[in-house]
Amino acid sequence: MSQTATILVIDDEPQIRKFLRISLASQGYKVIEAGTGAEGLAQAAVSKPDLLVLDLGLPDMDGQQVLRELREWSSAPVLVLSVRASEGQKVQALDGGANDYVTKPFGIQEFLARVRALLRQAPTGEVQQAALNFGPLMIDLAYRRRRLWARPF
Repeated sequence: MSQTATILVIDDEPQIRKFLRISLASQGYKVIEAGTGAEGLAQAAVSKPDLLVLDLGLPDMDGQQVLRELREWSSAPVLVLSVRASEGQKVQALDGGANDYVTKPFGIQEFLARVRALLRQAPTGEVQQAALNFGPLMIDLAYRRRRLWARPF
């Protein structure tokens, strides 16, 4: 994967998002930000990022729930970045679909190395679909909606 990868940062702390945006952009990555779990899921569906950085302590929903919902339709690598440091919480996130886990506070060089490692391991050319179409039926997995288009007579 090239340095032009798109990374979605889902974190409710504006200072962390800004720090990560500057750090990742300086390495050539395109950065998209979300401050809530719902916004993050929507951004993931629309932007199809190559990697997600996910905080577990979000204001609208727990990051574990975001991870579960994301894994229903996306295989993009997820790097959890959280203050939750217990072994049980780390195991729950990794078993729930996270690819790696970094505890806050963190060193930016190690964080960037983990990002590079996850991007190297990511499948290339794999298309992620957040919406499926079956004739007149459309199922939007990210928003959990379905739509049946009326056929003209």
